[in-house]
Amino acid sequence: MTPAEELLLAAKRCEIDDLLHLATICELVGDTSHFIHGLQKERGASNVYLASRGERFADRRREQIQDCLCMEQAMRQRLDILGKSGGRLATSARLLSRIAHVWHGLDRLNELRREIEALRILPDEATVLFNRLISGLLSVVFDAADTARDPDITLALVGIFHLMQGKELAGQERACGAVGFTATGFDEPHRQLLQQLIEAQQRCFDTFLEFATPKARQYWEQQMPGRTLAGIHQLREMAGRSDPLTEPASSLGETWYELTTRRIDAIKEVEDYLNRELATLCQKKVVATRETIAKPENLHAELATGSPSPACQQLVELFDGNATQELGELTVHLMDSPLNRSLIDLMRAQASRLQGISDDLETTRKTLRERKLVDRAKGLIMASQQMTEEEAYRFLRKSSMDQGKSMSELATTILGLSDILLKQP
Repeated sequence: MTPAEELLLAAKRCEIDDLLHLATICELVGDTSHFIHGLQKERGASNVYLASRGERFADRRREQIQDCLCMEQAMRQRLDILGKSGGRLATSARLLSRIAHVWHGLDRLNELRREIEALRILPDEATVLFNRLISGLLSVVFDAADTARDPDITLALVGIFHLMQGKELAGQERACGAVGFTATGFDEPHRQLLQQLIEAQQRCFDTFLEFATPKARQYWEQQMPGRTLAGIHQLREMAGRSDPLTEPASSLGETWYELTTRRIDAIKEVEDYLNRELATLCQKKVVATRETIAKPENLHAELATGSPSPACQQLVELFDGNATQELGELTVHLMDSPLNRSLIDLMRAQASRLQGISDDLETTRKTLRERKLVDRAKGLIMASQQMTEEEAYRFLRKSSMDQGKSMSELATTILGLSDILLKQP
């Protein structure tokens, strides 16, 4: 064997090692997908339970928790192996940091469940905590997949991650709608959140379809239930109006949950299909590479075909004005260069922006809740102390400064004393 053939053989062995690592990532994607799906169902059921003050979905929520506990155990084992691995996957400080934060979130999950069971937490607050855990799980997959170097597998992973992200946004839409339809209706912050979730998930699904194989796109079309989508669209329009809900809230809440769950389950079927497609692709590439190194003449033939084109040449092709070359084809070529890292960075930035939107809306909702508390406390002071609105406000502001509390904290304390204050002569 010539020195060139020996070097090519070493490169092929490294390629097989890369593919075996990618096979491990495929397993991680599958386990994470199942666990996230369970958490998404638990989040939706918990929101109906909280919004109805424990009157609805109590049994369904407990069933979802039991399902999640089994999947959580498998997820912990997978993360434990990933974190303790002495190989390349464990060398990323960012990946290890992600795993640490996810593990911490899993440790606090039972505490969150107890708070929900006792109705000691608001639906929006529970949703945010579930969102953070699910976002962390998706980030673990993103960072683990950053080791992907095969262009075909990278393309497949990009498609899968956008589908997973779109499905999570659909799950957040289900949770948000469950609150509005089960309670008295939608306030303006929740209407805005619902619309942003609808638009964001559609962008994710559009990107997924760009990277999906023709068979995967066909499977997507087959799985989308037409009547279910029509029902969801009708309820979305109802949620977007400022008019009061005409049907009983409990009925609308359950209808919304059932319809959106059917849609999300259908998306999960597509997700499973993509994971099987990815696993098959990894296996085929491992077999093909092993067959290549099994015969020395294969190495000689590959060397005789010439060297691979450099990444800089691909950039020239991209900007040389050649209108006959399809953009999709150029994208595939560029995926074989270090530029494929930018796709992972793009997805991570997109996830960060979506989380930022969710955090901003939660801040807005918190501000509105605090304002309502202050207004109620102000009204109580006016009634019990015969003050004007301005005098009551100044009293609240001065008292909060003197006691070193926020006005909302002081308002909560005053409202807790409403019985005493109103009984005063």
